[in-house]
Amino acid sequence: SACFASMLVLLVALNPAQSRSLSLIRDAEIETIIGSYAAPLFEAAGLDSSSVKIKIINGGDINAFVAGGQRIFIFTGLLLASEHPDEIKGVIAHEVGHIAGGHLARLHDRLRRANSQAIIASLIGIAAAIGAGSSGAGAALIGSGQQVAQRSLLQYSRTQESAADQAALEYLNATSNSPRGLLSFLDKLGDQEALLTNRRNSYVLTHPLARERVALLRKQIEKSQHRDAKTSAENLVVFARMKAKLSGFLNIPAKTLRLYPVSNRSQPARYARAIAYHRQANFSAALAEVGDLLIESPNDPFFHELHGQILYEAGDAARAIAPLARAVKILPAAPMIRFGLAQAQIATNDPTNNREAIDHLRAVVDTDPDATGAWRQLAIAHGRDGQLGLSSLASAEFSLRIGRKRDARYHAKRASRVLPQGSPGWLRAQDIEIAAGKKNK
Repeated sequence: SACFASMLVLLVALNPAQSRSLSLIRDAEIETIIGSYAAPLFEAAGLDSSSVKIKIINGGDINAFVAGGQRIFIFTGLLLASEHPDEIKGVIAHEVGHIAGGHLARLHDRLRRANSQAIIASLIGIAAAIGAGSSGAGAALIGSGQQVAQRSLLQYSRTQESAADQAALEYLNATSNSPRGLLSFLDKLGDQEALLTNRRNSYVLTHPLARERVALLRKQIEKSQHRDAKTSAENLVVFARMKAKLSGFLNIPAKTLRLYPVSNRSQPARYARAIAYHRQANFSAALAEVGDLLIESPNDPFFHELHGQILYEAGDAARAIAPLARAVKILPAAPMIRFGLAQAQIATNDPTNNREAIDHLRAVVDTDPDATGAWRQLAIAHGRDGQLGLSSLASAEFSLRIGRKRDARYHAKRASRVLPQGSPGWLRAQDIEIAAGKKNK
């Protein structure tokens, strides 16, 4: 895929060695928080919130970019390095500036159709090529005929970056957010960018140096009527919870427990410890922490979700269903919580639970067709329910979205043979065969 002809990196280029382990992460709570930051900025920019997608990449780089049309990718490293919600809002506002400014207008149509997994695969290939100083180094990962991606990658101008900064200030002011967050975040980047510039990294040289951007922004921010806008205590706790959750799941448990010792009785600290204990397989300690959180906040869907996840991953799928169902009841529009409930239901091998799981999984993929795990579970659930045509169709959807085109064709052909000709499922199977390409591709 030539996805990265459209890549606009705000901060620093990837370390190629780190990039090979990149993956997207899905989490209902983090997506809800980031979505709450982004929605007002989309509105201020005149963008349709339902058309702009934000994806989280599990990677330590302090980085964010726009790719494949109206999709913003944010690294977990950026989220963990942020010290205030305004910093993340500033980064998102900058990326929205790229979208609203039409900086992606020269995209090939193919880029807009690329799924997020394909974009990540291209990121790995291009990072390898840049890190080696050769367009050939990442060719095997980028794929044949994608040299245009790297050429385009090196064409984004200082003018576009500065324009995105100016747009970000406009959107932050329009939403009564302090623009100081963008400034403080760019302040952190000076040393990193200087290191890359000393290596004569051609990619970084196409972007304004952090010190130049900071100098200009500092002057403009002082004129903003919202420069001293405050964030509510409640929103600061939500932000701290997000960082605690990321630490719990991404850091080794020992580090999380050092960062959030038992002497810290704040809600985010208890949350982080519950996750760390869970990852240590210390399920009794994990359940004790999450139980304490639920006593304090009995209607928090994400605490119920964690409770269910701990039970499920401890091997007790039957007991996991109740807390996960409670989470879905509180927050029915969160597809990833429904996905967790469906997984637990399927794991019980109970036909009644299996049929309910199908309903939940259908709701997930209808809302988010790129939820690859849901397609895989849907294939299992349909198979157990004797719906072999729909099972093959779900397998085809899964394979297509993770780039296994041969498997996608195979499962789509099987679905076509079983499903009634002309039915919606049969028609979709034909579409997948076409999307997967001819056999010799």
